Amino acid sequence: MKSLNSNQLYLYLAWIISIVATLGSLYFSEISGFIPCELCWYQRILMYPFVILLGIATFQNDLSVRKYILPMAIIGWLVSLNHYLVQKVPGFAEIKPCVNGVPCSAQYINWLGFITIPFLAITAFTLIIILMILLNNKKK
Repeated sequence: MKSLNSNQLYLYLAWIISIVATLGSLYFSEISGFIPCELCWYQRILMYPFVILLGIATFQNDLSVRKYILPMAIIGWLVSLNHYLVQKVPGFAEIKPCVNGVPCSAQYINWLGFITIPFLAITAFTLIIILMILLNNKKK
């Protein structure tokens, strides 16, 4: 059995994280019945392609995927941070109110007083960013 080198492991972990994040968001909307707000949709738009892109990169051992994933993950992280601040910082939501459907300040979950859906997204984007930074482009 062939062992994974660190770059293959980083790609594989990033792919697994994107799958968990995608399935988690689908669970919240399709099974729990939580209606995604506008900012949730932006986070999904940025996360969902990672499942395919990182999946292909993992099996092709394509380290160049970093140049596509890293900018998208950083943007996703910023959107998630903004969403989290809208939920948790009083007065922050007035900067850009969500007017379509569910307000972005709604908290469907609030585990331990700080873990909300945007917090879970920040965590996933953060882990993917770290793994993409750790990728070494040089062949060993």
